[in-house]
Amino acid sequence: MFGYYLEVSNAHKDKVPVEWIRKQTLVNAERYITPELKEYEEKILGAEEKIASIEFRLYNELVASLAEWVVKIQVNAAQLAKLDCLLGFSRLAKRQSYVRPHVNDSTIINIKAGRHPVIEQQLPEGDSYIANDIYLDPDGQQVLMITGPNMSGKSALLRQTALIVLLAQIGCFVPATHAEIGMVDKIFTRVGASDNISSGESTFMVEMNETASILNNLTERSLILLDEIGRGTSTYDGISIAWSIAEFIHEQPKARAKTLFATHYHELNEMAEMFPRIRNFNVSVKEVNGKIVFLRKLAPGGSEHSFGIHVAKLAGMPKRVVERAEDVLKQLEKSHASELHGDSSSSTFDSAQSDNVRKRKSGITAGDDEMQLSFFKLDDPVLEQIREEILKTDINNLTPVEALMKLNEIKKLLGK
Repeated sequence: MFGYYLEVSNAHKDKVPVEWIRKQTLVNAERYITPELKEYEEKILGAEEKIASIEFRLYNELVASLAEWVVKIQVNAAQLAKLDCLLGFSRLAKRQSYVRPHVNDSTIINIKAGRHPVIEQQLPEGDSYIANDIYLDPDGQQVLMITGPNMSGKSALLRQTALIVLLAQIGCFVPATHAEIGMVDKIFTRVGASDNISSGESTFMVEMNETASILNNLTERSLILLDEIGRGTSTYDGISIAWSIAEFIHEQPKARAKTLFATHYHELNEMAEMFPRIRNFNVSVKEVNGKIVFLRKLAPGGSEHSFGIHVAKLAGMPKRVVERAEDVLKQLEKSHASELHGDSSSSTFDSAQSDNVRKRKSGITAGDDEMQLSFFKLDDPVLEQIREEILKTDINNLTPVEALMKLNEIKKLLGK
């Protein structure tokens, strides 16, 4: 703030030379400047401005001297950028054992032992990525209907197919043992879930908007990846929408877009019997002693189970919840079987549920070999209120977001 000065304590101020100029007086000292110090101060404080001025002048001189070489410099920069990119491709291909894809004008995608280029590099040391084959042909195997439980690898399979096609068309080797890629003009994806709350759009609305865009813009050379279409609404609505979307893609006369369709709706497996270019595949799992092992291998044929309860168990869901879920699942399966056989009487599920309600009102539930207290003891008003909330909830028309909100309401009733 004050620049440069010489400070002298009051005990020695009588020794100050007469040519010094007093600048500031303090309680215990005096501050002085000299002509030489003032000159030095101006030189230092002005140095930064002079440096900037010199740099600006030198830069302008450099630009002026290089003006006639700008085009050549830009060409060299572009070539260096290409070399840098290709060097990155080659080092990656050598390090990860990628192969050269055969890119042609056909409409076939034939990938042998394909791998996900990102997930593969994130695996723990010693683990190897489980590779899969993908074959898509608009004239014979246009739509792959892929079923399998959560965490089995369906989404990774969809993504790796798109990435392999993309890598091949930008000139990079690909993570596979063989790849024949017919030129693709567009890669459409409907993967993941998100809300557009600011615009008042739910997850399901966003999903439908994106899917509509795909269906309105597909071509014969498009690659479509659809993951869990219809899951944001009720089960029957979701199945109906997913079915009609797959049918629409299959029935396009001049734009048979190659499609990977991952779904939990096992009802869609029936489409393979009705539409000649739809094929069923599943990502294999193995059940051992009531536990599932994810094999992550794509196999022909549809999957009959989603193993959702097993996944919930793996996630650490309370044992009581898992066991109750298994009980309800068995009742629902019996009910579905009864409906398929045209049983006009009360469904097995309804009867079983009525029995459970009667048993809960008596304060006990009956198992095969044991008796236990009911979860809902009706002498507790809070549990009675929770019971009423659950009974009046229409599960079939409940979206995932609404289910979470309902669960939060019940949690508040418990004072948690």
